[in-house]
Amino acid sequence: MATITPVRFLDRATPPHIFTLIILTGLGALSMNIFLPSLPQMSAHFATDYSVMQLSVALYLAVNAGLQILIGPISDHYGRRPVLLWGVGVFLVATLGCIFAPSIEVFLVFRMVQAMVVVGLVLGRAVVRDMYPADQAASQIGYVTMGMAVVPMIGPAIGGVLDESFGWQANFWLLFALGLVVLFLTWRDLGETARATSSSFAAQFREYPELLRSRRFWGYCLSAAFASGAFFAYLGGAPFVGSEVFGLSPAAVGFYFGAPALGYFFGNGISGRFSVRLGINTMVLWGAIISAAGLSMSLLLFLLGFKSALAFFGFMTFVGFGNGMVLPNATAGMLSVRPHLAGTASGLGGAIMVGGGAALSALAGVLLTGENGAYPLIMIMLIASLLGVAAIVYTIRRERQVLR
Repeated sequence: MATITPVRFLDRATPPHIFTLIILTGLGALSMNIFLPSLPQMSAHFATDYSVMQLSVALYLAVNAGLQILIGPISDHYGRRPVLLWGVGVFLVATLGCIFAPSIEVFLVFRMVQAMVVVGLVLGRAVVRDMYPADQAASQIGYVTMGMAVVPMIGPAIGGVLDESFGWQANFWLLFALGLVVLFLTWRDLGETARATSSSFAAQFREYPELLRSRRFWGYCLSAAFASGAFFAYLGGAPFVGSEVFGLSPAAVGFYFGAPALGYFFGNGISGRFSVRLGINTMVLWGAIISAAGLSMSLLLFLLGFKSALAFFGFMTFVGFGNGMVLPNATAGMLSVRPHLAGTASGLGGAIMVGGGAALSALAGVLLTGENGAYPLIMIMLIASLLGVAAIVYTIRRERQVLR
């Protein structure tokens, strides 16, 4: 539906300003990756193996996925605004728990609770779909996530510097301070956008089969899931590759780590400009092809003996660029298959994306060893990207059959 009330910044009687949506989604991205350069140091602090410490990524993503299944229907029934306020509040409490955790077990518990910040990502997308029709929604989601891409681009670099200067806890203090800012902005600016519904909460969950029976929903969902899965595998494995395979310092890992986010920024910019003109299917297809092509070139260089941090991280910009085209457009496709279930579709689709990402992140952590170098990670990401190409090709063929 179109926005009826004009948007006024810091006026909760109107729909939210795009700046608020960017900040909401950005906090979740920062929470996911700012501390990744610190994982080796955190392993030493808690006297545990790197594979156990890496669970702070995999478990976070797994809980993140489960929460998205609940957040969508809850927000469709109770509204976007109250769910966002409660979610950010819980995130603040969990962040303090991470800072003062006395053991790895306690830290991992609070780290899982921190995943509540996913309300910003799920409902940021749903709010956009509440306000705009499909092609415009893809464009606006592109702009929102383009802003979000700035955060992971600079987040690990900031995290690495904070770790070397003040210790790993400084990353979580920064998250806490930014969480307070996000809570204020949400309370002051975000007016309700969800349409009123008379259906019960249980009825919202009973509408899941309507989405699950849609082949186009699955096509868009899998396109996004494989694209994000490649990136999540990178999140789980790149810190190890940077520090153990290439011997980089935490600050250097943070610097190189932002390579996909740099590509993601420009890919989202392309989505914002051309999604309406070219259509979401074309954008998803070319984004998936670009991602697979970049990983193929990275693998080829390694096979030819060019094994360096620049060769590994440099070609990850293609993955980010492709994902910047795939994710906003595939997300808009998911939300538009059944527009009256936008919140539910955002939650269910996001759960599938992040759940697959959690599995690939954990797999990367298990397979990576000093002897194998970066090969397992590159192969996992390449296979996921190729499956993403197959998923969107299927979706395009299915759409043509439906429209005949």
